[in-house]
Amino acid sequence: MATPRNRHDGRVGEGRGIEVTAEGTSGRSAGGRGARDAPAATRGPDDAGPQVPRGLDPAGGLAALRGLLDRPLASYYLLLSSAGLLLLIGLTMVFSATSVRDYAESGNASTSLVKQAIFAVIGIVAFWACQRLPATTYRTLGRPLLFTAIGLLLVLNLLLVYARLTKQDSAQIGPVEARLLWLFVGGIQVQPSEFAKFALVLWGAHVIARKGAALGWWRELATPLFPVVGLLFVLVGYNDLGTMLCLLALVVGLLWAAGVRKRVFAALSAVGLLGIGVLVAVASLGAGSGETGAENYRLARLTSFIDPPPLDACKDAGCYQIAQARYAIENGGWFGVGLGKSIAKWQWLPAAENDFIFAVVAEELGVVGCVVVVALFAVLAYTGLRIARRVEDPFRRLAAAAATTWLVGQAVINIGGVVGLLPLTGVPLPFISDGGSALVVTLAAIGMLASFARAEPDAARALHARPPARWVRLLWAPLPPLPGRRRRPAAPPAARGSVPRSRERRPDDVAAPRGVRLDRTRRGSADERRR
Repeated sequence: MATPRNRHDGRVGEGRGIEVTAEGTSGRSAGGRGARDAPAATRGPDDAGPQVPRGLDPAGGLAALRGLLDRPLASYYLLLSSAGLLLLIGLTMVFSATSVRDYAESGNASTSLVKQAIFAVIGIVAFWACQRLPATTYRTLGRPLLFTAIGLLLVLNLLLVYARLTKQDSAQIGPVEARLLWLFVGGIQVQPSEFAKFALVLWGAHVIARKGAALGWWRELATPLFPVVGLLFVLVGYNDLGTMLCLLALVVGLLWAAGVRKRVFAALSAVGLLGIGVLVAVASLGAGSGETGAENYRLARLTSFIDPPPLDACKDAGCYQIAQARYAIENGGWFGVGLGKSIAKWQWLPAAENDFIFAVVAEELGVVGCVVVVALFAVLAYTGLRIARRVEDPFRRLAAAAATTWLVGQAVINIGGVVGLLPLTGVPLPFISDGGSALVVTLAAIGMLASFARAEPDAARALHARPPARWVRLLWAPLPPLPGRRRRPAAPPAARGSVPRSRERRPDDVAAPRGVRLDRTRRGSADERRR
């Protein structure tokens, strides 16, 4: 066994970048071969630069984060983690916001929590089912889901109009009853506007992906997308201005992902603002109010936002909620008063578990809790747009962008209304607000995004390279299709070789003028006669 002649010549362990000198081991070399061969006596303590601990090096942290994001299934796990944490926060805050009221009404503080947990389980089942579906199934489901949502919205609005015209206390015909935004069929409660969002994502993505490059023409873009979107705006905006804004954000995200020109966006913005103005004008006449003779809460909310009165003078419905929400946010401070110790939920803040649950989060968890919630929605937005950028199928790209703008836009509208940056519209906060239909549809949309995340080219190749166990594929999700492997339909046997060589259409014949093509055909026939 060969041994070095001198243990202090600086050559022991140089293959691993470790230098041994007379003064001991100096650690890993950062200067390459020249730094290893230089004598230790000629290097001062300042020549190596500042020694930053490895755990505190910002460049190392960014490199580690970049390495995690470059993994094939990073989008999938980012989506699961952000949505799962938001769901857990939502269940916790629903219990905190409703415990006092439930205990006072029924003696059981967890009544609303149990109900929301049941809908969460149904939503998780919907997530599991949606992440197993291929893109072709989503394309097929778009039209029937849209027609079903429009039918339910028609029934809801017709019942409300009938009750207003006949001056009845309840809008009910047989077993079907309508209450502002909900339909009750027996013991089943349905909110049609939530299903309209998901249906518009699927149907709109399918229509735009099918048209392709023809979207540059106004005629192709206007039919049939704009009439259906306008109908949804009218049906939803009659009772729910916030959902109409969510649909507008959804359509904008859809057209942005399709690469529509800027002038189309300008025209769409003008039409959207005009529609909002018309609906506000209709609301000022009393249409869309909850009951006959009810106060016009829409106009009061808009007026209080444009010209807010002092908080001490807010006693009407137009500004009372926003005043109590601001009191709750101010009371929370940086770190909150503690989980379950909110004062606003003691019947001071109406709809504390629905539209204003973010105020309860701010009061109990403080600014830190609000930042965590906003950061999770930011991660969700980044993940959805990342999926839309990486998938190859145009339908997947459009649907992912539309679903992301819908969910994140709804969160922005809710949080902006609670903190006073936007007018109050009454939309729930996704994952967190109390509500069964909204939670189930939201988790179904997350399942669709999870299916698209697994279909990213790198993710699909990684899953096929190291496939999970068979029982995992059967119980959780099947393997996605590999990218770039589409089967081309084979030509019929009779058509193979039956076209003469002189009459075969070359690639440049498609773009050639008709006269040039006829001349080429004549020359081909003359060549055959000479042979």
